[in-house]
Amino acid sequence: MCIRDSSSKEGRCRIFLGYTSNMVSCGMREVIRYLCEHKMVDCIVTTGGGVEEDFMKCLKDTYVGDFKLSGSELRDSGINRIGNMLVPNDNYCSFEDWLMPVLVKLYREQTENKVIFSPSMIIDRLGKEINNKESVYYWCHVNSIPVFCPALTDGSLGDMLFFFSYKYSGFVVDIFSDLKRINDIAAGAERTGMLILGGGIVKHHIARANLLRGGANYAVYINTGVEYDGSDAGASTDEALSKGEITEECRPVKVFAEASLVLPIIVAETFAKHREAASKLS
Repeated sequence: MCIRDSSSKEGRCRIFLGYTSNMVSCGMREVIRYLCEHKMVDCIVTTGGGVEEDFMKCLKDTYVGDFKLSGSELRDSGINRIGNMLVPNDNYCSFEDWLMPVLVKLYREQTENKVIFSPSMIIDRLGKEINNKESVYYWCHVNSIPVFCPALTDGSLGDMLFFFSYKYSGFVVDIFSDLKRINDIAAGAERTGMLILGGGIVKHHIARANLLRGGANYAVYINTGVEYDGSDAGASTDEALSKGEITEECRPVKVFAEASLVLPIIVAETFAKHREAASKLS
């Protein structure tokens, strides 16, 4: 694992963190927030659910249930199941009530000041507006950590944008500018490290950005995907090397495990331990 050290002769390492939405739905939100609060990562890539779930948890509680609860009974009770987490319909209503006024502000800025917002700009503004220290994206806003979400519309947030478009037509979200931004972050780094929880778009988006700089210097993948299913999560680190997503000098690690079990241990034994040691020296 690459832990940033400004005194390193090799130069500063820029760390890309990627995670799928289920990491925020479950207890890993607090671990991710810790990394952002203490500026231990430089760039985040997540999915639409990974964004909205953070803000929803600031507004209403999510409850622990069971994977085997009856879907029919939950639907009749107005409760949505995410794995073993339970989210009442009212949580989405509260999210809409909070989100819509923010979108109106963005729309007015776009029409009056000709500002075209990218997904990362929208997430940054939402982090500012939530103004809650329990939020991952509040700390990303405070510490200027860009959060990229190429699938911003894939979830409740996308539904809200859809409904919003009927009353405020012409609202534009510029995805391409974020692609340029993340690629520039990778290309301009002395060294890069990838810590990716899960697979799919978050893994591929970070890997492709690092490909454009000749590959990442460090890589840790945590997922349960296997290569024969043909998924990006299942792809081996050797496949990443063949594509130029990691350097030939890189000693990548793939942890075959359920991420919520091992991420707290990894963070405690790397990022947190390094921070504690550094604080004793200062």
